[in-house]
Amino acid sequence: MRTPTSTYRLQLTPSFTFDDATAILPYLVKLRVDWVYLSPILQATEGSEHGYDVVDPTRVDAARGGREGFVRFANAAHELGLGVLVDIVPNHMGVGDPKQNPWWWDVLTHGKNSQFAHYFDIDWDAGGGKVLLPVIGDDDMPKEPGAPIHGMWADRDVNVLRYYDHEFPLAPESAANPEAGTREIHDAQNYELVHWRQGDWNLNYRRFFTVTELAGLRVELDDVWEHAHREILSWVDEGLVDGLRIDHPDGLRDPAGYLKKLSERTGIYISVEKILEPGEALPDWPVAGTTGYDALGEIERLLVSPDGELELSSFAAGLSHRDVDDWPTLIHAMKRFVTDGPLHAEMRRITRELAAAGVDGDRVTDAVSELAASFAVYRTYLPDGASELDDAFQRAADWRPDLIDELERIRQVLSDPAQPAAARFQQTTGMVMAKAVEDRAFYRYSRLTSLNEVGGDPSVFALSAAEFAKLQAARLAHWPHAQTALTTHDTKRSEDVRARIDVLAEVPELWDDTLSGLLDIAPIRNRGFANLLWQAVVGAWPADRERLHDYATKAAREAGDITTWTEVDDDYEAELHQAIDAAFDNPAARSLISNLLNRIRIPGWSNSLTMKALQLMGPGAPDIYQGTELWMRALVDPDNRRPVNYRIRELALDAILHGERPCVDDSGARKLLLTVMALDVRRHFGNRLDRFALIPARGVAAANAVAIDRGEAVVIGTRLPIALSNLGGWQNTEIDLPVGTWQCRMTGYEYTGTVRLETVLDDYAATILVRTGL
Repeated sequence: MRTPTSTYRLQLTPSFTFDDATAILPYLVKLRVDWVYLSPILQATEGSEHGYDVVDPTRVDAARGGREGFVRFANAAHELGLGVLVDIVPNHMGVGDPKQNPWWWDVLTHGKNSQFAHYFDIDWDAGGGKVLLPVIGDDDMPKEPGAPIHGMWADRDVNVLRYYDHEFPLAPESAANPEAGTREIHDAQNYELVHWRQGDWNLNYRRFFTVTELAGLRVELDDVWEHAHREILSWVDEGLVDGLRIDHPDGLRDPAGYLKKLSERTGIYISVEKILEPGEALPDWPVAGTTGYDALGEIERLLVSPDGELELSSFAAGLSHRDVDDWPTLIHAMKRFVTDGPLHAEMRRITRELAAAGVDGDRVTDAVSELAASFAVYRTYLPDGASELDDAFQRAADWRPDLIDELERIRQVLSDPAQPAAARFQQTTGMVMAKAVEDRAFYRYSRLTSLNEVGGDPSVFALSAAEFAKLQAARLAHWPHAQTALTTHDTKRSEDVRARIDVLAEVPELWDDTLSGLLDIAPIRNRGFANLLWQAVVGAWPADRERLHDYATKAAREAGDITTWTEVDDDYEAELHQAIDAAFDNPAARSLISNLLNRIRIPGWSNSLTMKALQLMGPGAPDIYQGTELWMRALVDPDNRRPVNYRIRELALDAILHGERPCVDDSGARKLLLTVMALDVRRHFGNRLDRFALIPARGVAAANAVAIDRGEAVVIGTRLPIALSNLGGWQNTEIDLPVGTWQCRMTGYEYTGTVRLETVLDDYAATILVRTGL
């Protein structure tokens, strides 16, 4: 099996197609990238910018260049020696525009008699034999049962039922009677249009999280698996792909069974987007490992000063207008919010399956919700994870002693992997975790927002160099070919934004003064959210005003404490936009931001370079998200999916390859230099980078150094750069290199034995040495 030494993620869109990707392949080769890693390429909803809403898995997306474009791309990549890794989406399909999805259209047309009815995870009994479609707006619902739905009409000429811009198929002969009214025709269909809020309460098909436009696919069934993977398997058979990245395996009924079949049928590299909580181990699946959020969190915390924890905690608690500074309490409350609201339909479906197993009662749904809210991990894979389930039952009983009887009644069923209710529950807990933590609590917890990242626990503040090295050594031993990441299409903040925010832990008093001043100039009623918002502004600065407005709106609605996606508070959102405007228009606000950035900009660059060096030279296959080889200060999607200017990168790389050694400045060219040097080392040494051992530092600034022995290479980086500056620099700090002669990839200088860090690092913040002789 071919395995990557590195990957480079490209986001294909209708405006960045296979041909556009093919055009930059020579640049990626010069960058020393090993594999190209593509976002989903199967036929997606028209206009989709991300590709995760696949409507037809039997063909490659036409807007991205179709199969012909993909074949040209894959052949060109292979001719240049690059591997090809493709993101696939087995859990769900896009159904927001039914006519674009032939399988879903057939189900809506023929109902339970459709040949595709069993492809989708539909509870027909709960819908009275129909698929419930939550699309009707507030003003269009009939006042009385059976009355016409405003905005709906039957278009007999093309055999569809219309609701404004929505189109749904008419069942055969359902509109044959010319005297039938639209409501009568609607009631004769295999679906029922219901109020949009019923998606939260009465939805009878499994979806992706709370997205009703994405319907769950039953790939645990052999014929569904075969049909959904026919095109994908052809890529493998034709040698077009070398690896597959699996989106959201936790949503599958049987992740282990799915991955076993995929591995057996393809025999290629497989990476899974499995989110691991700190300390959680990846199940024993036939995969290379995860896509790398776990590594991201470990690298991040190495660069955070533990000395800032107490002051930043106190500051955030003082700002909070409610009790959000206690992380366990916050996430429990947010989980109960989603189980009782946006995901209540999913809780009710589990309750129905428990009733089929003989467990019913008025409070069973409450007990199921409490149990889901008490999970410390995304899900279990029974019998694996039985201890996590036991712990969740105990926590649920602690939170709600009044539900102990109901919890005991559901325990026997939900602990049995053969029970359908247990399988359903396992599919659902990850949804609760993601919606409550990633998409809600992360937007409320504001202590140090660089730690609010997918797969991370922001209450875990920092790691020592020794703790970090132990984790990486374990990664090397158990998952040497897993991907590692710093930025992805799903990260809340790109690596360079987080690296700058990390510096605030070194200057908590300066951040306190800066934010207090900004709040005086531009008051925001939720001061805790203001802490999060201004950290994003500072981390992304300089940024376009509209980008920051968009971020403020999305973040505030995700936080959901004053304004939401469904109940917008225009006055509050105007407050947030006015605060953003002050950063551009108010001299005092600009001065506060400028003064802060003068203090943290260069330390932020230092953090970025060390972070990148540790990822690129660490265990596993480092993934470079498109464009991040230069500074990229991006916020949450869609901001992090903006087009990349490859011309600038090509020119900067050509200069480096012709001998230029850029300084650390706004251009980010120093990061590009580090990237190409690290990737070159990885391609050259490959499996000979077979160690991960901390090299102790001695001297006044020993705590500010991180030096790692990787066997044929040594990585040296800077921690806590402000503290280092306050010490007066490296002074007498030194390390003992492993036996041999070592050449710096940045400067070409050679070293042996004991070296002073002020000599080997110079002004580089991070560097790489390779062994040239013994």
